[in-house]
Amino acid sequence: MLNLSGFRILIDCPLDLLALTIFSPLPCDVGIEAYGQNDQNPIEKKQKLERQMTPDDLVSAEPWYKTIKTLHLWEASLIDIVLISNPMGLLGLPFLTQNPRFCAKIYMTEATAKIGQLMMEDLVSMHMEFRRLHGPEDSSFPWWTKNLDGEEVPSVLKNIVFGENGNDLGSWMRLYSLDDVKSCMKKVQDVKFSEEVCYNGTLIIKALSSGLDIGDCNWLINGPNGSLSYVSDSIFVSHHSKNFDFHGLKGTDVMIYSGFSCLQSAEITDSDCISTISENNDERLAASLLDNEESLGELEKLAFVCSCAAESADAGGSTLITITRVGIVLQLLELLSNSIESSSLKVPIFVISSVAEELLAYANTIPEWLCEQRQEKLISGEPSFDHLKFIKDKKIHLFPAVHSPNLITSWQEPCMVFAPHWSLRLGPSVQLLQRWRGDPKSLLVLEDGISSGLGLLPFRPIAMKILQCSFLSGIRLQKFPTLLSLLKPKILLVPDVVNQRINLSTVKTKSILSYSENKMLSVGRIAENADVEIMAELATKLSWKKLRQRENFGIARLKGDFVMENGKQRLVSGLDQEGSSGKTRSLRHWGTVAPETLLDALMKMSVIGSIEHRRGENGAEGKSIIYITNPSGGMIETSEMGTAIITDDETVASKIFQAIDGILDGI
Repeated sequence: MLNLSGFRILIDCPLDLLALTIFSPLPCDVGIEAYGQNDQNPIEKKQKLERQMTPDDLVSAEPWYKTIKTLHLWEASLIDIVLISNPMGLLGLPFLTQNPRFCAKIYMTEATAKIGQLMMEDLVSMHMEFRRLHGPEDSSFPWWTKNLDGEEVPSVLKNIVFGENGNDLGSWMRLYSLDDVKSCMKKVQDVKFSEEVCYNGTLIIKALSSGLDIGDCNWLINGPNGSLSYVSDSIFVSHHSKNFDFHGLKGTDVMIYSGFSCLQSAEITDSDCISTISENNDERLAASLLDNEESLGELEKLAFVCSCAAESADAGGSTLITITRVGIVLQLLELLSNSIESSSLKVPIFVISSVAEELLAYANTIPEWLCEQRQEKLISGEPSFDHLKFIKDKKIHLFPAVHSPNLITSWQEPCMVFAPHWSLRLGPSVQLLQRWRGDPKSLLVLEDGISSGLGLLPFRPIAMKILQCSFLSGIRLQKFPTLLSLLKPKILLVPDVVNQRINLSTVKTKSILSYSENKMLSVGRIAENADVEIMAELATKLSWKKLRQRENFGIARLKGDFVMENGKQRLVSGLDQEGSSGKTRSLRHWGTVAPETLLDALMKMSVIGSIEHRRGENGAEGKSIIYITNPSGGMIETSEMGTAIITDDETVASKIFQAIDGILDGI
């Protein structure tokens, strides 16, 4: 949550899908009563603590969903802006928008809005299927939490449910409905890459491609107090989405880096790397970031997945692929289909999801969100992704659910199945794992991040081969210093856990600050003076006066209106300007009046007087008094507090004012 120029900005509102792993995908017959039993003797409790977790330890209930910590404590009406960086960051937003006090403006890219909405609709569909199969629960409170607070409950489950400090219980919510999803999306203003949108005339907001997946973005915010960039997990070169647009993030006043994927790597970056790259120019730095080594490595991983699936099919086993990232799924579909077509294998590919047909059709209608190679394919008359051809040739089959009548008639094994994972607790992945878990010839392809321990617990013992894939999901630590040397932010904010892994002491920036979860961090203003634009019509009416105490510095008095427009402060012409002739007297003066200098100026105007200096207490500087004796009486008293002029003669008063005006700068 950011507080920028007086506006509160929430960046992303995801769900903790890994928290779903505490639930059993196949509720036991034991039910609530079994969880309520507390008559175990101490010996039985000790034995339960010492043994390994079993499927019976999981919560046998309708799943609840864990949102951002303290989301339920936020005052929705105080949030002004919500920025969504990727579809996963959208999954928790309906919990916020269904609050009647929520009135914030929501921004995300068009592709993120479409893909995110389809993901939410699929999640609701899979959840409703769970309710139909196992029965709904109408409780407004997660009754199962009271049974997870005992000593015999595994600490893994307790940490997920309650959090390390026991503060996460309020984060659990019942899933929203399709109506909630539709209502949420009506509040969204979608944007294109590099399109500028203005909020309240004050902030200019721009989405820039992060390269991670289709529509994923980083954010650039410009306001009257400076510029801020928000950089999340990004990929420099992508084979499906637009590349990381880091050039648009150069030279911001504040850069917030929120990429955590680098923590999955064991690499360590030290200051030697930074000192080497600092000597290079921007072109060389950019070239080093855009090398093809990482992207080629990703293609090799995809090819390896395809080869493992082909080996399983050769042996008579089926493959279940449970991956969430749309770009990875599209590339795997393409590679697997081409691989099967060029081989002797006759293995069908099934994509089972309630939104599969709409999502795959949409992927070939959005060239502006894809990489240059995909755009060129469309220009040359080919589809951006090859799955359309294979769907028409009946080599890829799309079905909304495993119980679809057409799927039952078309089913053939061995086969390859793509299905959303939802942490292996909802949807077709559950039924297919139940079917194939005892087959050592079959293969399960898991996305990195799903715990193979807790995630696969309900399906053990499992004989399937398991391939857990770690696809590139962000900026590697070794490239992060190079990126910083190119972007040159004045102030850098990084997560404390990232700062502990990398030495940034020699990065040329004003300051580097670490931030941590649930702690407020204040960042001082970068620019001491804000820029103000003056309309040309107004500037031509100004009568500039050269100051005596500041060389080459002019000042003018004006009447106009101060407005905030498109993130810039502007002075526009209001009433007619005064002083166009330059002869109007000054209304404001500043500086210090030296009594001797003032008396000399008065004497040149035939005003005679004398000076008396009075000391303050303890020898401190006191005040000076000029007594006017001719042409009439008067007194001028000067001190640190100000200057007082006392006289009954208007002519003398006028001459004193002229003398002061000739000494001090004024307007």
